[in-house]
Amino acid sequence: MLGRIAHEMKRHAPFTFAGALSGIVIMLVIVHGNFLPLVIPVSERVFYILHPTHVVLSAMVTTAMYMKYGKGKVWLAILIGYSGAIGIATISDSLIPYLGESLLALPNRGIHIGFIEKWWLVNPAALLGIALGYWRGTTRLPHYGHVLISTWASMFHVIMALGTALSWFQTIAITGFLFLAVWIPCCTSDIIYPLLFSRGQPLREKATSGL
Repeated sequence: MLGRIAHEMKRHAPFTFAGALSGIVIMLVIVHGNFLPLVIPVSERVFYILHPTHVVLSAMVTTAMYMKYGKGKVWLAILIGYSGAIGIATISDSLIPYLGESLLALPNRGIHIGFIEKWWLVNPAALLGIALGYWRGTTRLPHYGHVLISTWASMFHVIMALGTALSWFQTIAITGFLFLAVWIPCCTSDIIYPLLFSRGQPLREKATSGL
C-alpha cells in the first residue's frame, strides 16, 4: 500500500506543482496589476464555475484510482468518488481559504460551502465525475486539471473576501494558503484516499496508463 501511494504521488507531483504555480502567478498578476476592482465584482460567479468543475475532476480521478487498484465494486466506487470529491474539494476550495481569510482579517470573508449553498449544481457535478472516472479511467490529465482548477477556485474564494487593497505581507500569506489548499488536499483525494480502500493488483492498468 505504501509503495503504491509513493509511486502515484511521485507520478503526479509534476502536474500538482505546475497547477499550483499557475494559480499563484495569476493571483500575483491580479493583485499587483491593479485588476482587483474589476475582478472582485465577478469573483463569486467565477468561483461557482470553478468549484463544480473541480468537483467533477476530483470525483473522476478518485473513482478512476479506486477502479484501478480496488475490487471494482460499483457502490463503493460511487461512495469513495463522492466523499473524496465533495469532502476534500470543500476543504481545498472553501475551508482552507476561509481559514487564511480569517487569520488575515480580510473584510468580506465568508465560508461558501458549495455542496450546501449550490447543492443543485455541485452534487450533480460529483456524480458526473464519478461516471466519467468509472468508465474512462484516466488519472494523469484529470489530476492536472483538478490541481489547476482547484488553485483557481481557492484563489477566487480569497478574492471574494478582499477589499480594495492588499499588502505584500497579505499577498505572501495568501500565496502560502493557496499552495497549502491545493498540494495536500488534491493529492489526498486523488491518490491516498482511494488507495486506502484498495487491495490487490491494479485491475485496469492498461486503461489507466495513458494520460
